Amino acid sequence: MTATCDTLIRNATLIDGSGSAPYQANVALHQGRIVAIGELEHWRAPHNIDASGLVLSPGFIDVHTHDDTNVIRMPQMWPKLSQGVTTVVVGNCGISASPVTLAGDPPDPMNLLGTADAFSYPTFAAYVDAVNAAQPAVNVAALVGHTALRQNQMHDRLDRAATPAEIEAMRDQLQEALVHGALGLSTGLAYANAYAAPTSEVMALAEPLAEAGAIYTTHLRSEFAEILDAMDEAFATGLHARVPVVISHLKCAGKANWGRTREVLAALDAARTTQHVGCDCYPYAASSSTLDLKQVTSDFDILITWSEPQPEQGGRLLAEIAAEWDVDLLTAAQRLQPAGAVYHGMDEDDVKNVLRHPATTIGSDGLPNDPLPHPRLWGAFPRVLGHYVRDEKLFDLPTAIHKMTGLSAARFGLTERGLIRQGYWADLVLFDPARVRDTATFTQPQQAADGIHAVWVNGQLSAQDKQPTAARAGRFIRRGRVGTV
Repeated sequence: MTATCDTLIRNATLIDGSGSAPYQANVALHQGRIVAIGELEHWRAPHNIDASGLVLSPGFIDVHTHDDTNVIRMPQMWPKLSQGVTTVVVGNCGISASPVTLAGDPPDPMNLLGTADAFSYPTFAAYVDAVNAAQPAVNVAALVGHTALRQNQMHDRLDRAATPAEIEAMRDQLQEALVHGALGLSTGLAYANAYAAPTSEVMALAEPLAEAGAIYTTHLRSEFAEILDAMDEAFATGLHARVPVVISHLKCAGKANWGRTREVLAALDAARTTQHVGCDCYPYAASSSTLDLKQVTSDFDILITWSEPQPEQGGRLLAEIAAEWDVDLLTAAQRLQPAGAVYHGMDEDDVKNVLRHPATTIGSDGLPNDPLPHPRLWGAFPRVLGHYVRDEKLFDLPTAIHKMTGLSAARFGLTERGLIRQGYWADLVLFDPARVRDTATFTQPQQAADGIHAVWVNGQLSAQDKQPTAARAGRFIRRGRVGTV
């Protein structure tokens, strides 16, 4: 008896996102979902794809993004879709587009998400509606940022602790967001506008998360010498609130910190014996954010990506600018602010150690509004598959795919996604394991990856042969059951 579907992908090598070994199969897609997997001899479809010699995996889940406003303002999302990403998690590092009511310009680092006109979502429900109305090309799941909540309620200044009344108002906004499907709370305690928040403030804000089945993610208070203390603070917050913890972009930053990932990961493992703890990582030995005077050093290169008062200096090294101006690095940095920077401040062996850890998922941490973005915006996921799997042999392909799909979906509660399973949503990527690679560089970062043949989002072919299709099939994803891994 003949069965019909919308799309039939034949002769694929399936890597299903679970970490299991590859196997050969055909996959049928219908009405946005995977409806059958197997030989499927009697299935017919108007759209047939021959996947011989190619790998079919779940669509990649970018667990650490700052695409909050871009999924609405630039819904084609080509930097992500072109590398096989089908879902983005926004609201990281304590900064989110909602719930936000600005009194002026967005405070640092919320300015990474855009200028004041990009923030028009006073409630989380308004943001959900805006995402669905924009119909982005990728799915969107969202955290609520601690710094965003602080600036909503602390109208005089942010370099102090919040009062009990301000914390209560922040909790009310967080609870509204949780009702409307937010994944949980994120913090960026290293940034000046959150650094003054004591641990008690963060703990109080995290308390509503457990009842909602939500998660706590954190850009640690320090990724430098005090990293172990910062990790202890994160773990204590999770234990206090009885919620899972995700450490964002885990790294050992600064030359004096190089080589410490063994003790850092040992601390992570110790915490994992008593609570749900994980981390994410981007596959590069350079970070990117706003230009932070505390990180100005001559120990490694600092590339200026943009400068508001000195826009002509974008794309140049801070050391070159300082030499030209005949001033020291700190003075040059002060003249450039507000600005953005790429910091080549990590050791490659440390990056490898974090990437290979079983608790690590992959997140790009790309900055889509940066005029000279870190290449991770366009290349993070193909770089894992090409450079770290095929070239460096850091781990095998099923392990890499698991870190980019199944593990991510389970940790963040993205129900019926992240695996190739009958009945799951058909978020899929078809790629050539022999050719896939990132092409984005620090000097030419806006480059689509090689080797990505096709991408489906909710069953619709959304990219093929390095070109987007007309389909924009993404949607807002509400929180499911989070943090079990």
